[in-house]
Amino acid sequence: MRVFITGGTGLIGSAVVAELLGHGHTVLALARSDSAAGALEAAGAEPLRGSLADLDTLRAGARRSEGVIHLAFGHDFTTPEAIAAAIAEENAAVGAMGQELGGTDRPLVTVAGTPAVPGRPSTEADPQPASGPVAGRAITVQSVLDLAGARGIAVRMPRTVHNNGAGGFAGILTRMARASGVAGYPGDGAQRWPAVHALDAAALFRLALESAPAGTAWHAVADEGVAVADMAEVIGRRLEVPVRSLPVEAFGPLGVAFATDQPSSSAYTRETLGWTPTHPGLLEDLENIQR
Repeated sequence: MRVFITGGTGLIGSAVVAELLGHGHTVLALARSDSAAGALEAAGAEPLRGSLADLDTLRAGARRSEGVIHLAFGHDFTTPEAIAAAIAEENAAVGAMGQELGGTDRPLVTVAGTPAVPGRPSTEADPQPASGPVAGRAITVQSVLDLAGARGIAVRMPRTVHNNGAGGFAGILTRMARASGVAGYPGDGAQRWPAVHALDAAALFRLALESAPAGTAWHAVADEGVAVADMAEVIGRRLEVPVRSLPVEAFGPLGVAFATDQPSSSAYTRETLGWTPTHPGLLEDLENIQR
């Protein structure tokens, strides 16, 4: 299958590109810069120059392909306004690609987040979150699942997608610890975040592209829930900085999300699609952090 990918040079995207190429697919990938284009060519993909804001380019990429995997997102979480702008940009981009795929029965796989459900791990049957700093993305995801005449699919990612100790919410904790000299966690740190290795997540994106039915959502969750205090403990030890609780406000616009207990299950995904995570879990992978 010839697959068009947005976000193909990111932590998840680079793993997805390698996974697809390794299983006989060809890849056309959006590239925002010369360096991104060079990295994609070196990996074996064909770059298509443009950004998520270039709707005509996105339509062309979708038109030239037999399926689309959308991974790109503006990861500026510094202010609510920046988050809202990124959500609006993504919504327009997905709409443009969906217009090209509608009525063709081709797959459009988009990325989503695992929801938080009070008192239990969330499952694939739970709806996308309707509140929180990035809840607006649920509208975009639902538009994909409802796409007429195409195979719209959502792969829900946990709060931390990691590789060699970097990535996701845990990666933000690490960057904060480097900048402040303190490995912090909100509240008592007992809240749990799900996690997955980027290489395991890539395998699920491929499986969903190849065989998932239209209108379905899947959970790329390997660690059902890791306590935030345990993450901070590893980060603090690796960086040789103290570990302690910090006010929720210290974590910026994502503070409320950081303080929420949000474990998630992937039992249905594993059983139905045959997905089996094989790479290191989050706490083991955080041991790769360098001082």
